[in-house]
Amino acid sequence: MNALHRTSLVAATALVLTVLSVAPSAWAIDIKRVVSPGGIEAWLVEDHKVPVIALEWAFEGAGGTDPQGKEGLANLASHTLDEGAGPYDSQAFQTRLQDSAVSLSYSAGRDAFSGSLRTLSDRRDEAFDLARLSLAEPRFETEAIERMRAAVLSSLKRDLADPNYVGRRLFYSTAFPDHPYGGEIRGTLDSLPRITADDLRGFVKSQFGRDRLVVAAAGDIAPDDLAKALDRIFGGLPAKTTVATIPDVTPKGLGETILAPRPTAQTVMLMGQPGVKRDDPDWYAASVMNYVLGGGGFGSRLMEEVREKRGLSYGVYSYLIPMDHTALVMAGGSTVNAKAGQALDIIRQEWARMAKDGLTDEELADAKTYLTGSFPLQLGSTQSIARILLQVQRDRLGIGYLDQRDRYINAVTQDDIRRVAKRLLDPATLLTVLVGRPEGVTPTKTLEGGS
Repeated sequence: MNALHRTSLVAATALVLTVLSVAPSAWAIDIKRVVSPGGIEAWLVEDHKVPVIALEWAFEGAGGTDPQGKEGLANLASHTLDEGAGPYDSQAFQTRLQDSAVSLSYSAGRDAFSGSLRTLSDRRDEAFDLARLSLAEPRFETEAIERMRAAVLSSLKRDLADPNYVGRRLFYSTAFPDHPYGGEIRGTLDSLPRITADDLRGFVKSQFGRDRLVVAAAGDIAPDDLAKALDRIFGGLPAKTTVATIPDVTPKGLGETILAPRPTAQTVMLMGQPGVKRDDPDWYAASVMNYVLGGGGFGSRLMEEVREKRGLSYGVYSYLIPMDHTALVMAGGSTVNAKAGQALDIIRQEWARMAKDGLTDEELADAKTYLTGSFPLQLGSTQSIARILLQVQRDRLGIGYLDQRDRYINAVTQDDIRRVAKRLLDPATLLTVLVGRPEGVTPTKTLEGGS
């Protein structure tokens, strides 16, 4: 990487962090809707204080369903799109990125295929061209494919020895059998070797359409210039694509306790049941409730009861997982095998206590203060602003959401908490997955060999 541009990008990013961390609450967020001459829309937070531009985009629904026997196709595409494109082979393409201090990356998820670009303002033309080439003219050369395939296979093999990974895979395959959410986005040791260059080319051609494109930008770029960039980067993509529809799904396995025995000193615990999607009116009440239950770190009830009072775990937590076609509320942690039954009992007791009694007035007030006061810290860089803008668009929250978010949280009442807690939390229907040699637990199913 060119030393001058590398230093400039690091310094510019540091300045953004400094500016926003000094007085984040005073930093007004003015979101502009930009539409290109070709009809491509993006949201922009324009900020010329530092010479950095961040662009985030997603093709909604793309990559959510890999062909049978070719699981891991979307993920492998995400690793190979920037390994050579247009006239540049892998080494030349990566060299151009590095010499211009451009960061370009892709990621595959169950609900969307995403891209991310970060560049210095004076290198934006090069950055936009490289992004365009990676989307429209990826080379998918044999050497690059095999190198990326080997890296993914290596990570899968390594993770198969990780009890935390085994627990997550077992939970999702149990909750969502015969559904894309139940599979491994990276594919399997059997499916990855079957993916060909033609498969990757077919994926790009069939999945990257402007009809599924969502774009967000932040930093040192004017609306008119962004409009031109949108057509420059994305204008050559197909206007429409046909992507397999992912059906809505309700988690299964509720009430089961599944054990994957492992010769480990600790037991990994993962528990969950249906939650709330992001567009659910109860989302804000659920967020406040979850912060107190297990999302608030050392101030949460689960951490207090399981770790602080009894020393059963280094960490225990709860969290909400909203997806496009389902939602979960989950808890997790680990404990020594001999204490696994006790730790699970306490988690379930706290689950039931929240469902029965809700929050105290002090807990409600403290949760609101944290959730509103900490949010500006998430806007600590140009890239993080663009990412949040993209998620707000994908969640269909409206361009004025960031100005209204605190009001939604502060409007949550005790009645809301009690209603949502009773709706979501039922310890009898928790799907529980354990990996280890837990004592004091009677599983409903034991899977020798793991998932």
